[in-house]
Amino acid sequence: MSRRTLTMAAAVALTCSLVGAPVASAASAPTAAPKPATAPKPTATPAPTPAAPRGTTQDGVDPTPRESLRNGPTRERFYFVMADRFANGDTRNDRGGLRGDRLKTGFDPSHKGFFHGGDLAGLRGKLDYIKGMGTTAIWLTPSFKNKPVQGPAEQESAGYHGYWVTDFTQIDPHFGTNAEMKALIADAHAKGMKVYFDIITNHTADVITYEENRYDYAPKAKAPYRDASGRVFDDRDYAGTSLFPKLDRTTSFPLTPTFATEADKTVKVPAWLNDPTMYHNRGNTTFEGENSLYGDFFGLDDLFTERPEVVEGMGDIYSAWIDLGIDGFRIDTTRHVNMEFWQQFSPRMLQHAAGKGKKDFFMFGEVADPDPAEMSRYTTRGTLPATLDFGFQKAAQEYVAGGPAAGLAAFYRNDDLYTDANSNAYSLPTFTGNHDMGRLPYLLNPGEKKHDRADLLRRVRLANELMFLTRGQPVVYYGDEQGFIGTGNDQAARQDMFTTKTDLYAKEPNLTGPAGARDRFDPSAPLYRQIADLSALREEHPALADGAQITRLAPTKPGVFAVSRVGADRREYVVAVNNSAVAQKATIQTYDARKRFAPVHGTSTAVRSNKTGAITVTVPPMSATVHRAASPIGTRRTAPAVRMASTWPVSKDGRMRVAANVSPNRFVQATFYARRAGQSTWTLLGTDDNGPYQVFHDTTHLRPGTRMEYRVVVKDESGRTRTASAVTTIR
Repeated sequence: MSRRTLTMAAAVALTCSLVGAPVASAASAPTAAPKPATAPKPTATPAPTPAAPRGTTQDGVDPTPRESLRNGPTRERFYFVMADRFANGDTRNDRGGLRGDRLKTGFDPSHKGFFHGGDLAGLRGKLDYIKGMGTTAIWLTPSFKNKPVQGPAEQESAGYHGYWVTDFTQIDPHFGTNAEMKALIADAHAKGMKVYFDIITNHTADVITYEENRYDYAPKAKAPYRDASGRVFDDRDYAGTSLFPKLDRTTSFPLTPTFATEADKTVKVPAWLNDPTMYHNRGNTTFEGENSLYGDFFGLDDLFTERPEVVEGMGDIYSAWIDLGIDGFRIDTTRHVNMEFWQQFSPRMLQHAAGKGKKDFFMFGEVADPDPAEMSRYTTRGTLPATLDFGFQKAAQEYVAGGPAAGLAAFYRNDDLYTDANSNAYSLPTFTGNHDMGRLPYLLNPGEKKHDRADLLRRVRLANELMFLTRGQPVVYYGDEQGFIGTGNDQAARQDMFTTKTDLYAKEPNLTGPAGARDRFDPSAPLYRQIADLSALREEHPALADGAQITRLAPTKPGVFAVSRVGADRREYVVAVNNSAVAQKATIQTYDARKRFAPVHGTSTAVRSNKTGAITVTVPPMSATVHRAASPIGTRRTAPAVRMASTWPVSKDGRMRVAANVSPNRFVQATFYARRAGQSTWTLLGTDDNGPYQVFHDTTHLRPGTRMEYRVVVKDESGRTRTASAVTTIR
């Protein structure tokens, strides 16, 4: 049995007819007899979302031609920094103001799992180094006050990474103070760089214990929630509303939350976080099914994000950090939080930032799944501006390891899943490795030693070119520019940039220099220079940052992958990437016949398209080339032919493909609209700027049998338009 849970926005949309609501599956009823009393479902109006919220659609619009969105930042170049491992500018804060051994202070620079001394003072002193790579935005691992040490005996580690927060209002004393963070932001802004916080809404530090001394997950079907009067209720009936049953610590949960010490009862800030009924209290997650949302993440206290108090409290916390001057958020563990939370949190943050003059405030969620169908749920239904592109990481790694070019084409073909009225794939941050999975050189060579250092370096350079020359906003993980390899994931991928005292880090090989304990801030390092050059190229040619991307060549074997990039000036760039060990000659289609294409990157040879519009380029081994057309795309005598596609498959999560067939090899932008058959007003679904031309309409709010009319308005390179419509029945 399934049930549909509507937010206020979705309820209004049923009248307007086209804004979707999420689907939630009900847990099966308890089988024990007699049947327990059930708490009444909410009758009050759900809490309204802030004015002008983001969403999957826009209602009440005219079906006119539009430009593909470049909404908010699409040209950032991120540098992802783990503050504790970057630079130690003030040794006085190494122990965070605490006394005792490492189990008290968390400080032990010889151990990979403890604080090493990096801080905000050190980061401020290295801003020119970061800027020198062409960085436009610094993304910091969480900087809030953490529980210094946690873990079972003999397995303890410290909160150097920032993900075990106890005080969400204060910078961790190991890193500095709130005033120092404000100064860092001001210094970065003065150098033309933004600062992004890594934030957590899913959990806090591991403070709560259970009286039962049991931590295995308790499923809702076997142990439902009960209100303070003992009546069974389903929290999903209340998610997204302003109502929630009153709970009792001793009777409402399958596991009884308690605290190991008196100090633990009040350790969290703000104070509402010390209320144990604000947590799910169901035991540890196994990252599957229901417990992925309700279970404790490696024992961390899992917040009851279905509760309006938690939604409001987290909104208050992060609004205050926007007030300090922060420019955006990377949101940890996004997929482990219910969708209704994001539908309220995201518009509130964007509205608050806009009120502070930060109209380009940007957020992206961590949805650790390479499947675009899963990641895109959070940008469409969940209303977040973007997600971190794990799909790119997987596709890029497979390609630079020697996989077929067709794999990249298949990956980019799913970009349309992100297209809606407010966002699309062009804003997704892309990356090749990180602090959790490990660095790319390790991922390419995990103990198998298939590649020597020279070969690994070529593949890493190729991955950087792919990341900087294709759609998305590139993220450089600190140390990658200095040739860090790593020996694994997690702690084994979190090396010190300053002179390390950790034996593991000192002994590991380096891609571009000698091993050993030394500072790693060399601006002449080969990968640092490559990243700086690619950043400059992207800055000089904005089409390479956020221009439309059209796949041109993708054979089913290793070799050249090619795309066209078309910017606002309608000038075409041709990017060709070669993962072969030998130079490859490739014939690539362009939009115009007999046009000169000048070399921009990777070659000094100009080319000219033939009478059918194809160019032939030679791409060096493990490298990329870029050519730029001498003039904008030529005008056509007639508008493109267009018709709606005849098939309308619905995905398993209720999104229906709405597609149009358009004349081949025309640069067009196709804008899709929908309305209930017979109504006068339309809803904007989104604009697609490359084929196949399609959007995915969330139809979960529509009853089977509903007649829907869809329209596409196509605008070509000359500004001419064509329209096509079709009517279908929701199944």
